[in-house]
Amino acid sequence: MEGLSINYIDSTNKDVVVTYTPSSLVSSYYYVIVKNNQYGEPSYVNSNTPVNITLNETGTYKIEITNTDYNGISTILTSGEYKIDKEAPIINIKEKTYKITNKEEFNIMDGITATDIVDGDLTHNITSNKDTLDFSVEGIKKLEYSVSDKAGNTTSEIVYITVKKDNTDIIRLGRVGILLVLLFIIIFIIKYVRSIKLEKRFSKYTINSSKNKSISLFDNLYNQYMDFINKMSNFIGKFEIVKKKSLKYDKYKEAFDIEEDNTNFISKKIVLGFVYVMFAIIVKFIQAQLAKPFEMIIPFILGYYTLDLIYMYKYIKYKKKIENDMLEAITVMSNAFKAGMSITQAVDLVAKELDGPISKEFKKIGMEISLGLDIETSFKRFADRIKLSEAVYLTSSLSVLNKTGGNIIKVFDSIEKTIFNRKKLENEFKALTSSSKLIMYVLIIVPIAFVLFINLINKDYFKVLFENPLGIILIIIMLIIYITYIVVVRKVMKVRGIK
Repeated sequence: MEGLSINYIDSTNKDVVVTYTPSSLVSSYYYVIVKNNQYGEPSYVNSNTPVNITLNETGTYKIEITNTDYNGISTILTSGEYKIDKEAPIINIKEKTYKITNKEEFNIMDGITATDIVDGDLTHNITSNKDTLDFSVEGIKKLEYSVSDKAGNTTSEIVYITVKKDNTDIIRLGRVGILLVLLFIIIFIIKYVRSIKLEKRFSKYTINSSKNKSISLFDNLYNQYMDFINKMSNFIGKFEIVKKKSLKYDKYKEAFDIEEDNTNFISKKIVLGFVYVMFAIIVKFIQAQLAKPFEMIIPFILGYYTLDLIYMYKYIKYKKKIENDMLEAITVMSNAFKAGMSITQAVDLVAKELDGPISKEFKKIGMEISLGLDIETSFKRFADRIKLSEAVYLTSSLSVLNKTGGNIIKVFDSIEKTIFNRKKLENEFKALTSSSKLIMYVLIIVPIAFVLFINLINKDYFKVLFENPLGIILIIIMLIIYITYIVVVRKVMKVRGIK
């Protein structure tokens, strides 16, 4: 259009300055900028001097000019379109990270689109550096997508692709191996069961030789297992740290009458850890995956400490049984003293009349006394073994009686009443706090159960937390809060003087 320095621009990402120069016949004029078909406010010029019109935002523009000549006649002039695009296009990516094998076909355009506010769909203009990447080699590949619009605005996005070795053949062989082993075990068990049945059928028609020293298959396997454990114990027992660690198992040996070396506990824990690792590897094979190092470390740790948890649980039950039977033992001793028996006879009576752990402990006391230990030392060793306040109280009373003398019947009556009242108070306290404890346990278990349930429904639900540094920080904070909550609640629920 005559009078405009620029009449039309298809697309640009720069500011556009249009100069309008009116003719000498124009006395005044005004112009209106039309942006995206929306009319702006008019700008008036009361002379025929030129004007610069600046367009500096994204949009489609037109300029409409109304001229007035010296005779008062108005004419309207309209420019062409000016397309200004300063907005970069957007690349839409479904996933920022991918994991593929080195034999897997990967479509780099799967789920990738590009849009622009002016040009619309630009998916067909997307370029990438695919040709510079080798997806047959293991490692992390940096795949970069780029797209440009007509105005020259460019956007880039990066996708990280982790290429792993294709272990399909190894997994298939592993699966076949596992199936063959399981098949062999099943056949072996079937044959063994059949042989046992045949042995039972013919046993009534045969006489076993007194010189027959054959053992069963499972006894033979157990003996081989124990032989392996003993050899391992002989090896690891040479290390000082193992010797120190094994000392804590003395209390289990005394409680459960285990007659083996302490280092055998460590050896069994190591073997059990490797059993857990083998189980984890088998599970991964069944899932058509290979176990990662950390996926083997965690099962080993769990297996290593499983034996500790089992013995700890059994030992707690053992102590609890002794604690519950302690009052009955003191009652039997008190009745024995009333009948004129000595302390040694009272100890033997408890060992005979009662059963379970308390009977076994009093048998040890009686044996130690018969072997020459004094009564005070024998009961002190008993208190040190079981570490119960009732046992300490009983030992202290006998020690005082042994040194100063006194009426043992009255003392034991007092001990019996004191422990009875204490037990009564403990039972009342448990009854009063049972509902609160139940609520506490529910509140402790619910978060764990909730996480496991959500993970069962959607395995990727918590994935973002583990893949993002901020997510890991949040997990650590949540664990700290959760552990603090458990500690505080347990402190609140605990009453001093009861336990």
